[in-house]
Amino acid sequence: MNLAPQNFVSGSDSAGYLHSSTNGEGRMVFSHLQPIFRAGVALTLVAVLGGNLLAQQAQPAPAQAPPAPKPQHFVLEDYTKPRSHFPNPIGPYSPKRLPPIDLSNTPRMETLLQNGKLYLSMNDAVALALENNLDIAIQRFNLGIADTDILRAKAGANTLGVSLGLLQGTPGGTPGGLGGTIGSGPGGTSVSGTAGAGTGASGIVFSTLGSGPTITSFDPVLTGSLQFDHANTQSVNLFGGAPIVTQNSTTADFAYNQGFHWGTNLSVGFNNSRITTNSLFSTLSPSLTSNFQARLTQHILQGFGFAPNTRFIEIAKNNRESSDVAFRLQVITTVDQIENIYWDLVYAYENVRVQQESLAFAQKTLSDTKKQVEIGTLAPIEVVRAQSTVAGDMQQLTVAQTNLQLQQLLMKNALSRTLVDARLADAEVVPTSAIQLPAQEPVTPTENLVNDALNHRAELAEARITLANQEISKKAIRNLLLPSLDLFAYYGGSGVGGAVNPSVPLCTHNSVLTRRTHHRRFAAARLSATVPH
Repeated sequence: MNLAPQNFVSGSDSAGYLHSSTNGEGRMVFSHLQPIFRAGVALTLVAVLGGNLLAQQAQPAPAQAPPAPKPQHFVLEDYTKPRSHFPNPIGPYSPKRLPPIDLSNTPRMETLLQNGKLYLSMNDAVALALENNLDIAIQRFNLGIADTDILRAKAGANTLGVSLGLLQGTPGGTPGGLGGTIGSGPGGTSVSGTAGAGTGASGIVFSTLGSGPTITSFDPVLTGSLQFDHANTQSVNLFGGAPIVTQNSTTADFAYNQGFHWGTNLSVGFNNSRITTNSLFSTLSPSLTSNFQARLTQHILQGFGFAPNTRFIEIAKNNRESSDVAFRLQVITTVDQIENIYWDLVYAYENVRVQQESLAFAQKTLSDTKKQVEIGTLAPIEVVRAQSTVAGDMQQLTVAQTNLQLQQLLMKNALSRTLVDARLADAEVVPTSAIQLPAQEPVTPTENLVNDALNHRAELAEARITLANQEISKKAIRNLLLPSLDLFAYYGGSGVGGAVNPSVPLCTHNSVLTRRTHHRRFAAARLSATVPH
């Protein structure tokens, strides 16, 4: 650029004018073509970015990769089995304590954090997501909840259902940018219904899942009552037995009841009472009354059979399988989301680089334009136009840098349980993987792809399990339509005992003799009073 004035000054005036005129027109044409040229450069860079490698070139990877940490294994406790009666007899009926929630990041995060930067490959990002992502951690709790539903059904109770919706608490990685909205269902799920729960409107239930004959508790039910009463009652007639009737009563009742899978019910009752009273009309005080009965009942039509009485157990087991499928779908969805966030981060780095080069080109153009204006080959308005271009490119660079910071934050949020660690919160996330396209795409027949989708899609597996639950309910409802017919047998006995009530005058031989003695004494006194001496 600096050689142009020297060239045309050294010649003659006409030649110099011709040189100057020709050079100025070329520069003016070049200035007008700058926006087109810059747009072409930007499109070329974007095309190269999309069609070729997306490796991170701005930030070099560490020279020596750290050793890969061992994967963290999660051990799920089996809640389908109760605690043993030994050594604690009431152990099966005591609550199980869950371990406290661990919100610390796994050691893998520390190994990847070096020199204030978090170097991530795609495999590292997926591994961290499987270990730390909160959506997966919450979905993992549904497996234990489904186990407790099986334990509840084994006792003869109805199922409560398990949430099968996807958790959407991790922002980013969706086609709509942030996009990750929290679902309206339990725990942030996207589906408000639960497996085994019917939904309806205006009080109308549209689902009959789990309907059928009444099921007696399969767990033994032991009941007992102990009662003490003391009562003083004013007599209002001649048959009260005393002006004020005093009565003390003690009652002790015990019962045992248990149902079985074939519609059989066993009940045993043992009732006892002890009563003391001062009433003349009660011959025994205290009086002891006891009765015992063992009763075995078998449903013959409605409620008979293994299938209708164990329907809740089968439905709970199917719901447990559905929770496995839902967890697998959650893992697939979260991993897909992590991959999208990862490539969004790679794109953000490349976009910053493109915007920096575009700004550098605009600044160089502005510098050249100012020099051309100084020597009179361009109009001053061209400087304003170049300054406007520089300002626009600076704005685009600021937007790109802001988006890069946002993508780094989204990545750290998706891969960690907490960001309380200042080193992690301030760390730059540097992706180290690049897109690798095969030289030749494998050609798979469409029929094979469709069959693979039918066999492995989680939604279809959940639908098949739901149909199986509906079939179980249909059989139970058919049994419910049968008439009630029961066969029962019982054995029992009762007894009454106690001491003679001392308030009753005529109830024993001794009291009769005493009364005869009193009559003789009265007769002797009467005789002595009537016979003169």
